[in-house]
Amino acid sequence: MYFEIIGEIEDIETIAVGRSIRDIARLREQYGHGRWRKLKGVATVRLFDGKIKKAEVHWYEAQGIGKRKMKIKRYLD
Repeated sequence: MYFEIIGEIEDIETIAVGRSIRDIARLREQYGHGRWRKLKGVATVRLFDGKIKKAEVHWYEAQGIGKRKMKIKRYLD
């Protein structure tokens, strides 16, 4: 990962659940079956070059498996 989450992720929203996730087959193959959800939220992140920014982050999550494939979608500052 090219960034680190600093503190809490806020304003968490569910974007997609189950079959409405485009990458559901890949997620199940790599990490196993579960109730997969795609989520988004706002977090303060530390980039690989040391800069600290507020960003919108997206990730996939399943009960018992945890957060996977976290990525920054856009910077908010």
